[in-house]
Amino acid sequence: MPQYLLSIYQPDGDPPPFEVLEPIMKNLAALNQEMKSAGAWVFAGGLHPPSTATVIRVSDGDTLITDGPYVEGKEHLGGFTVVQAPDLDAALVWGRKLAEAIGLLPIEVRPLEDEADSCDPPQA
Repeated sequence: MPQYLLSIYQPDGDPPPFEVLEPIMKNLAALNQEMKSAGAWVFAGGLHPPSTATVIRVSDGDTLITDGPYVEGKEHLGGFTVVQAPDLDAALVWGRKLAEAIGLLPIEVRPLEDEADSCDPPQA
């Protein structure tokens, strides 16, 4: 079954205070349980702030390692959920539920490549 990445984008800066964050976390826990019960949930995770990122680039055989984030911006990827769904429409339903659980943060729904779509050479 196809898998979809539901990306949660959040503004840079300090996280919201506990009284704001607590109901959101309860909503997320309930939604994760709903996804698990429906057989859609694959895995999910939150990310540390972008200031903790490290970027690795290879150019002309040299490896350059720098402090992140990769892109400077006013928003960053704060967390994600991977779901399996029969099609994009079904994945969008989960994306909408995630957006409702979180509130004002945007959710990007994007299909993951499956093995047939990947760039890996065929196995002998």
